[in-house]
Amino acid sequence: MELRHLRYFVAVAETENVSRAALTLRVSQPALSRQIRDLEEELGFLLLARGAKSVRLTDAGRLFLTESRAVLRRAEEAVKAARDIATGGSGEIHIGYAPTLTARILPPTLRAFQAATSGVRVKLHDLSTEEMLSQLAERHLHLAFTTRPSASVLRGFRFEELTREPVRLAVAPTHPLARRRVVTLANAAREPLIAFNRKEYPDYHELLANVFAATEGRPRIAEEHDGVSSLISAVEAGGGVALMPESLACVAGARLKLLPLTPAPAPLAIGAVSLKDGLTAAADTFLRCAQQTVAGK
Repeated sequence: MELRHLRYFVAVAETENVSRAALTLRVSQPALSRQIRDLEEELGFLLLARGAKSVRLTDAGRLFLTESRAVLRRAEEAVKAARDIATGGSGEIHIGYAPTLTARILPPTLRAFQAATSGVRVKLHDLSTEEMLSQLAERHLHLAFTTRPSASVLRGFRFEELTREPVRLAVAPTHPLARRRVVTLANAAREPLIAFNRKEYPDYHELLANVFAATEGRPRIAEEHDGVSSLISAVEAGGGVALMPESLACVAGARLKLLPLTPAPAPLAIGAVSLKDGLTAAADTFLRCAQQTVAGK
């Protein structure tokens, strides 16, 4: 039994006339009559009682008409739902992100995406870079926004740069360095550092090593934290200073002061990571919204 058999039967049942149904379906009357007989033979019972000029439903045919309409309606719904997902019209996408790095990008990107595809739900996941790559590989995430990972861990992934963030020294407003307009790397290296923990954020510790590679003394890491909220609190409390992207200002506000460093470290490349085998339609739309957001600034 095929869906066309159900469509033919419904057309004949609704018109109660094979000739009129054939015209509606744009098939020949003999072909339509044959399709209905084939359906009855497959079912093993009559659906239509045939007269000289018309047909009428049997009791079994009346019930089968109700169920046939339901099957055809469900098939149409299935096609529409699949088409919407394929074209990015509805469904759900999962986006990994680093809150501090994406503070300027993500809110306007979400607004633009929601305006473009109101039927798609976006689920955000606050993760470390390692967690993002792992979940992308397992296809739990469709897209992730973070700093450029090292080349060794980017195998199988694609990174598209969106913007660059200057590296700043975050200090409490009451810290002695807060009165300066610029802080040298040598002076920063003498301060106790507040950092993200090495296990979950190895890329952050690689940043510290690169920034302070040319200084005489290596900075002492006083505390390690597993998230930006606790790191901000530790710096605000005077436990030390931290190297952070300039976008931290969007999260910390007046709680911290962000100072330029000299010589200025290389800015952080912020972008989108995805699997090399391509994006879903919805994820591609989300990425294009992010690109447009950055281009419009």
